[in-house]
Amino acid sequence: MSTPAPQLLNYVGGEFLATDQTFPNVSPIDGRLLSRVCEADEALVGRAVAAAKAAQSGPWSRTSASERADLLMRIADGIEGRFEEFVAAEVADTGRPVSQARRLDIARGVHNFRTFAELIRQSGGDYFEMRAADGSDVFSYTVRKPHGVVAIISPWNLPMLLLTWKVAPALACGNSVVVKPSEESPSTASLLAEVIHAAGLPEGVFNLVHGFGPGSAGEFLTTHPDVDAITFTGESRTGSEIMKVAAEGVRDVSFELGGKNAAVVFADCDFEAAVAGVARSSFTNSGQVCLCSERVYVERPIFERFVAALKEKAEGLKIGYPDEPGVDMGSMISRQHRDKVLGYFDLAREEGATVVTGGEVPEFGDARDQGAYVRPTIWTGLPDDARCVQEEVFGPVCHIAPFDREEEVVERVNGTAYGLATALWTRDLGRAHRLSRRFHVGMVWVNTWFLRDLRTPFGGARLSGLGREGGRHSLDFYSELTTICVNP
Repeated sequence: MSTPAPQLLNYVGGEFLATDQTFPNVSPIDGRLLSRVCEADEALVGRAVAAAKAAQSGPWSRTSASERADLLMRIADGIEGRFEEFVAAEVADTGRPVSQARRLDIARGVHNFRTFAELIRQSGGDYFEMRAADGSDVFSYTVRKPHGVVAIISPWNLPMLLLTWKVAPALACGNSVVVKPSEESPSTASLLAEVIHAAGLPEGVFNLVHGFGPGSAGEFLTTHPDVDAITFTGESRTGSEIMKVAAEGVRDVSFELGGKNAAVVFADCDFEAAVAGVARSSFTNSGQVCLCSERVYVERPIFERFVAALKEKAEGLKIGYPDEPGVDMGSMISRQHRDKVLGYFDLAREEGATVVTGGEVPEFGDARDQGAYVRPTIWTGLPDDARCVQEEVFGPVCHIAPFDREEEVVERVNGTAYGLATALWTRDLGRAHRLSRRFHVGMVWVNTWFLRDLRTPFGGARLSGLGREGGRHSLDFYSELTTICVNP
């Protein structure tokens, strides 16, 4: 007799709560049922918002920045103490290699809490002195106050990393939060609720509701009138819908949305480093990172050589079970998303692309054939206005095109509706500084990718997002700043 799948509960007002309505959490590795997730209805979401609002007038409202920093450190310690549980949950939900979950996802979750603990401990306000017209001395200073209730909606591609990236600064600034993780990857959020419960935060400060978007927990949360600010990472179309409802009440929003990011490779680059870097920026996490490079522009003298080298690199990537030794790529998040990506593979052929490598589903002859795998894929030969060059695929794919001049490549990099990130590969640092200022994106990497000091701002332009988070920019978003002017 098989063991029934465990339930993932909601966490509201300090209690773990089941609901009658559940939905399946299915493994993208082999299609097996991982858990049944308790879906929050509108009443339970309302209860979570009410608990968060009540916490703003309770003991939490009287905590100092230093006390909140201590609590964040305690949460970080709690994650670290259950590190391998978080790794297992992240891998089961997403299908990514265990090595990535250990090195990046869960490690960064710990680091996010510790980073914002230190930042809030050290943060200060502005202070100015001036002389008034009557000759009296006046001084003005700013104080940081919480918004109140913050709705946090996080995506499925980097569940733990991006959830903690929002929860940590929101709590550091004294807000209470209602979190809705993606329905595709709910497990690490549920573990985080357990860790936060054990850390002893007051009831209602952290709440977790499971569900979907329209007509479910996501819509119920973002439209609730007692939510004071909304932070969302996900699709640009969803961000646009949330922005419309956030306009009611003129609530603060922070969006990190999609990208159609470019990598630019000049002939003077460190060739091997550039090939390895573009392989990483195109195929990491099966291409399911908003920062991945789906457009690659290579200076013409090294174009053919680069295409051949990247093809060899892509074909050498090992696809398999997350815990296999040396595995480079796991599954996609779901068979549904894989089908969407395969639809773009079909479209690329219709648009006239040359398929350099990939473009199909691997066959394993075992349980993985019930999963959601796809081979890393490289295209050439498409014009810049092709849909596959303009629209975000969000899979392990890139299109490589040659260029001849700096002016030309700047125009082509900026020639989409997105503006999240660009990776630039060149030994000419003068060129690197010059061009980086001209790319209409929120982040430029030079001779690297996915490397960032958490104190720096992060965000996108146009369809890639609104606002900046990271370092003091996160503290500013998750706070209301009040200026106090004193004339003694």
